[in-house]
Amino acid sequence: MSQPKPLWSVPVALSDILEAGRHYALTADENMRVELAKLAGLRSLQRLEANFDVRRHGPHSLHVTGHVAAIVGQNCVVTLDAMENKIEEDVDLVFVAPAELAEDDKAETRTAVADPMAPEPLVRDAVDLGGIATEFLILGIDPYPRKPEATFEPPAADDPAAAHPFAALAALKRGQGGE
Repeated sequence: MSQPKPLWSVPVALSDILEAGRHYALTADENMRVELAKLAGLRSLQRLEANFDVRRHGPHSLHVTGHVAAIVGQNCVVTLDAMENKIEEDVDLVFVAPAELAEDDKAETRTAVADPMAPEPLVRDAVDLGGIATEFLILGIDPYPRKPEATFEPPAADDPAAAHPFAALAALKRGQGGE
């Protein structure tokens, strides 16, 4: 089964990484930021940068550490005003050959809870740093952005009896001849 190619793709092959490792500094250009903003449901994506250190982690594995930083444009959930949020996400992932993952699965019994530190599979003996940066960008987005000074104040209820959560059901019951 093939995986879809990430929108921002920066593949790094296992064979390209020597024992000493390699540093990658990625910056998304304006066109890529526009496309990623659409993908993530953002108003805008002003900046997206990622720095990764990729090292060997055994003969058929890679260890990727780094940091993803972005400035995203969103709307406040209270006021609906435009606002900007900073995203700062640390990355620490291990990628192993699928054959090694299969051996680990046989050795361990499966549990209902996935191990967050479990290694990821190498796909065609490579990792995609652009895909990793995109994933960590999306994971770092605040789903309910709120301006610091924004406060929600519910509307004042004219009838205190209508303010309780089951007021609408009580009105329906009264309308059907109930008491």
